Amino acid sequence: MRSVRPLLTATCAAAALALTATGCGGGDSTGDDKSAGAAASSASAAADPASGGDGSGAGDDPAIPADLADALKKHGVDPEKWKDGGWKDWDRKKWLSEAKDFVNPVIDGLWKPERMQKATSPTKTLATQDISGDRDVTDPEPSPVRAVAEKTPYHKNAAPVGKVFFDAPEGSMVCSATVVKDPANPGRSNLVWTAGHCVHAGGTGGWYRNIAFVPAYNDLGKSAAALDRASSQEIAPYGVYWADWVSTSGEWIEGGGPTGGAGAAYDYAVMHVEPEKGGKSLEETVGTALDVDFDLPEAANIAGMGAWGYPAAAPYDGLLMHKCVDKPGRLSVSPGTPTMWRIGCTMTGGSSGGGWFATQPGGKLVLVSNTSIGPVTSGWLAGPRLGAGAEQIYTAMSDRFGGR
Repeated sequence: MRSVRPLLTATCAAAALALTATGCGGGDSTGDDKSAGAAASSASAAADPASGGDGSGAGDDPAIPADLADALKKHGVDPEKWKDGGWKDWDRKKWLSEAKDFVNPVIDGLWKPERMQKATSPTKTLATQDISGDRDVTDPEPSPVRAVAEKTPYHKNAAPVGKVFFDAPEGSMVCSATVVKDPANPGRSNLVWTAGHCVHAGGTGGWYRNIAFVPAYNDLGKSAAALDRASSQEIAPYGVYWADWVSTSGEWIEGGGPTGGAGAAYDYAVMHVEPEKGGKSLEETVGTALDVDFDLPEAANIAGMGAWGYPAAAPYDGLLMHKCVDKPGRLSVSPGTPTMWRIGCTMTGGSSGGGWFATQPGGKLVLVSNTSIGPVTSGWLAGPRLGAGAEQIYTAMSDRFGGR
């Protein structure tokens, strides 16, 4: 039998997250607040590439900004052809991989509700024999902790949490992510924290395409059948936010692989986003953002960590937000790389990139990691330990986009 302490910690962590997630503009998802859902209102205007459409937006589709157009042209890509479906060409020679090569022009209306529902998870599972790290610093495997569905509406209970949608060679994919503070832009952050493998394929590929973030996705926790009749406000209460720049670790870009690989311990990323339809900053719209802690004590001194996300692999369907809280342990997956955090949790792929939270001594809830990998048996999750490298990426993103 598991001790009572993690259960008490789970209650406290859930309450703390709810207290910080008081979204402004989310309303009660009744459709009365039109501003929060405005960015998603045009989602039905575009054809669906997944079903054979051309992926272009409506007639008033905004042009690709000049800097992004120039970046595409630099790599021999016609910007207009890109918007009209050229992004589906995964020719290895045109798949941009270097950190400086990221491009992600907004394709207005591409992520309409039906397309979001079809997105699947880029599961990073591994068998026990895949763990080749240092056993001396790996703690015993935790017992599974059953994932609990978050209370609805999400905009009142977990507003900083949402889903990341993107296109990969395998099709439309989904991850989870969290709104975080921007030190250079207090109160008006447009920064989102997720996993590296949710934005870049690692050593075997390059940057994914059409990366967008939807906070508090499926706000009322409706079923697939009910979502077919749901309003844009219920599906994306704060709208759709496109990543105009993303940074992940060099270790992930060089060494990340299908099961995490040597890059798993560095599997984190920061996105700067912009609303598809314009408007206030993400933090102002959602009403909250979390600080990031890069200097946690040893696992033995942490009572509990909570992981939030949208698990999409069986037995889940990716539509509902879930959470797990457990006392963390250490996991070493590759010799010479930092240990990762590990907790018991039954969430599956799709929860990848979702934030891990812990309470600081003063009671403040902060982001401390993100879901990276888990076993085929779905009994636990592991996330990178955030240190100097992660802080450098976070600070650089803040400095680059300060005031935007």
